[in-house]
Amino acid sequence: MTTTINKLAKSEVEIISSISAETLASYEAKALEHAGERMEIPGFRKGKAPVDILKQNINGMMLLEEMAEMAISDAYPKILEESKIDAIGRPEITITKVALGTDLEFKIKTAVIPEMTLPDYKKISKEENAKEENKKEITVEEADVTKVVDDLRKMRAHQSMPAHEHVEGEKHPELTEEQLPKVDEEFVKSFGKFETVEEFTNKIRENVKIEKETAQKDKIRMAIIEKIVADTKCEIPEILINSEIQKMMYKLEADITNMGFKIEDYFKQIGKTMEDVSKEWRADAEKRAMLELIIHNISVKENLKPADADIEKETDQITKMYKDADPLRARAYVEQMLTNEKVFNFLSAQ
Repeated sequence: MTTTINKLAKSEVEIISSISAETLASYEAKALEHAGERMEIPGFRKGKAPVDILKQNINGMMLLEEMAEMAISDAYPKILEESKIDAIGRPEITITKVALGTDLEFKIKTAVIPEMTLPDYKKISKEENAKEENKKEITVEEADVTKVVDDLRKMRAHQSMPAHEHVEGEKHPELTEEQLPKVDEEFVKSFGKFETVEEFTNKIRENVKIEKETAQKDKIRMAIIEKIVADTKCEIPEILINSEIQKMMYKLEADITNMGFKIEDYFKQIGKTMEDVSKEWRADAEKRAMLELIIHNISVKENLKPADADIEKETDQITKMYKDADPLRARAYVEQMLTNEKVFNFLSAQ
């Protein structure tokens, strides 16, 4: 494997590298197995077709690209380590040459951690945590519990209501007190292993308190982060900004698809293009990228790293739940989330 590193503007680097034909060929069996998990072949259950049948039915270029992606995923961390590149964010990978019997050639553009001038984040956190409004004890009023119970009563009433009694176009018609179920032992048992109404309402009170505590914690965290971001000086790599915009676009597309629509129809409806929306999101994406850099810097300065065992455990759960998940990306996601939590907990403790 030969590698050339070119420094680009705004704390980015371009990696030009290659992998031998022999090394690429060694990924065939693994690539076939991975591709086979997604293929539907008549006469075989999904993911259960033998290797020789898979080879007959899989597109040659598709298999080659799968092999290339696996080879590059394994090579990338080694390149970073050998070249002493302190990369951050998701790299942009371009395969420039791939064919059977020849070396695999590719380019990777990635961001490196830029110079960053952080404010006194411990002082900022301490001042925010010390505010009287943030030290108030969380209390749960009876009205809070009553509201939850009433919402549950309405939900049960609607579930038991015959279809013809629902007003067309009205999702939740208004109900009178007489139409709502009584809060008795039969009612509370329909929500779980509750023996008495008191046990049920105590659980609700406990859950409401947890929700309020979480909301207060999130509010304090956000105030601390907003102040740190505002006082931080850093030139953000373009690749990180684009990565954040992509994440936001993926989420939007997933939300639209879950509602039964196509993203193209959504853009037509609002009279905008994907490019228009991306431009509108840029300021927010810059802020998110800045936050990612800040968290990374604080985690390094304070040695706030998640345990490898915790990373492996969470990554394993994701790859088992989502069979098509890229293990490398899943691990990177888990490591980022666990690091975020460690940094937030550290700031909250100041």
